[in-house]
Amino acid sequence: MRNVIPITCALTLAAVVAGVKVFRPSAEGARLVWYGNAAHPYITEVRAGVEAFARETGVAVHCTVGQEWTQDNQNVNVEALSTQGYRGFSLYPGDPAGANALFRLLRTRGQQVVAYGAEPALPTPASFTVATDIQAAARTATEALIGFMGGRGRILNVLEAVTDVNTRKRDEAIREVVARHPGVTIAQTIADMIQLGEATTKIQSALAARAAELDGIIATGFHPTVAAAAILTEWHKDPRRKRLRFVGIDTDATVLRAIREGAIDATVAQNPFGHGYVSSALLRMLDEGWTPRREYQFIDAGLVLVTRENLDTYAAEVRRVTTQLVADLPAKYLDPPR
Repeated sequence: MRNVIPITCALTLAAVVAGVKVFRPSAEGARLVWYGNAAHPYITEVRAGVEAFARETGVAVHCTVGQEWTQDNQNVNVEALSTQGYRGFSLYPGDPAGANALFRLLRTRGQQVVAYGAEPALPTPASFTVATDIQAAARTATEALIGFMGGRGRILNVLEAVTDVNTRKRDEAIREVVARHPGVTIAQTIADMIQLGEATTKIQSALAARAAELDGIIATGFHPTVAAAAILTEWHKDPRRKRLRFVGIDTDATVLRAIREGAIDATVAQNPFGHGYVSSALLRMLDEGWTPRREYQFIDAGLVLVTRENLDTYAAEVRRVTTQLVADLPAKYLDPPR
């Protein structure tokens, strides 16, 4: 089940946009593209932000999703789109280094590029990246888990696709935090689970083999988090079983329900709606003649640690971050047309 920030957020954002007069009335033939690498719950939420931007501003954005999450597939699809007169592209880097060749090609054709979701290798031809500071998110999750564990114990590190740049950076951040806590170790790392069924099978196997020696589990990908939340919901119904502390990522209904029921401890709410909305707003401003303050800028879309205490209020916290980002664009990141 996808988890989309309510439309009341969009109305607030529209008011902010109108208030700072970032956008002129929609021009005939505004030609912007948002591209999602492949079907995925994250991509669905980002697209919701793009569609809200288009609906509220009247700016046409062509939305399309690729067949597979690879740089090669993105190259083929986006290069074809670039010959059709589009002037700006919002793209998730399929590969941190390989994406830059595509970005460079687009720029040589006079087309703007804003990356979302993951930062390409630097330096990059992209003008902006709008994304979660994914290492900060992983550090926040790991510190929270260690806190729930009482500062000691053994962790099962559950990763998603290790070919994805974000997965590798999250793993680095987890290990960095664990290294700062002498009483904490990573007992096992399991990875390469890009489907819910794969994640369920691998996590269940790890628990069957090592549950007695584990104290906590951290999952930094969507499908592993949903799978772990469902597994631990059943696991903790049996009072004879050891309590395993858990922190995940994203806000699927299964995860939120598990937090509310006390089956898991927390999850990190990202801002995929903002990834889509803000990247589209930047492309529109660049198309209008606004110029970046610096050659390249990373825009942190924010995160919130969700526990039982803020389960009913975290969405408002995320909405406020997005609203503020839109308001800050002309003040912090771009100079007006001359």
